[in-house]
Amino acid sequence: MSDVTMGPKEPIVSDHFIDREQQNEASFIGMWLFLAQEAMFFGGLFAAYFVYRYKYPELWEVGSAQLDVTYGAVNTIVLLVSSVTMALCVWSTQVGKWKHQIAFLVSTILLGFLFLGIKWVEYSDKWKHGLVPVFQWNPDPNYSVGLDPVKGELFFSLYFIMTGMHAFHMIIGFAIGAVYLVLCLKKKFGPNMYLPVEFFGFYWHFVDIVWVFLFPMLYLV
Repeated sequence: MSDVTMGPKEPIVSDHFIDREQQNEASFIGMWLFLAQEAMFFGGLFAAYFVYRYKYPELWEVGSAQLDVTYGAVNTIVLLVSSVTMALCVWSTQVGKWKHQIAFLVSTILLGFLFLGIKWVEYSDKWKHGLVPVFQWNPDPNYSVGLDPVKGELFFSLYFIMTGMHAFHMIIGFAIGAVYLVLCLKKKFGPNMYLPVEFFGFYWHFVDIVWVFLFPMLYLV
């Protein structure tokens, strides 16, 4: 199976577009509008975070101390590397390198799973020590030193909501990535049809950027 046969032989232009340039422009506008509404969604969570951090600075400092910076730092590195492999996947699609395309897409998905695996270990640790609001809120005094047993729930509520929604977006990314992997194995994308892969890359980079903000906001207070 040669890389030369990747994707359609000629660019595909839908009937309701004049040419490929207009079609691509409309596609980019739609993608940026989607990312804009995603930014507004997380923006509301960030706003709540900053309001409560301003109101309870001491609580935020003690709450952040309960988080493992090593887990957060390793996960940050994992996601940054996954952004690199995703960018290389897009590049491989644009230049028609099929084996590279598959390898980089699989690497991106595996790095995403590694991120969630580390996050699961971290969540389990918080559950074990009673730091999960509503479901398991009974802070272990020997573990959560200095944490207010009542107000501390506020910090961890935002922590789980913000990181949980981020993880949910990554799961969506896995679903999209799995579909694209099947399509890539069938050589549906290539130099004449690479925008779907590039737009998936945009989504993946956006999710990574959100974590780049979450890491210092939650772990480095």
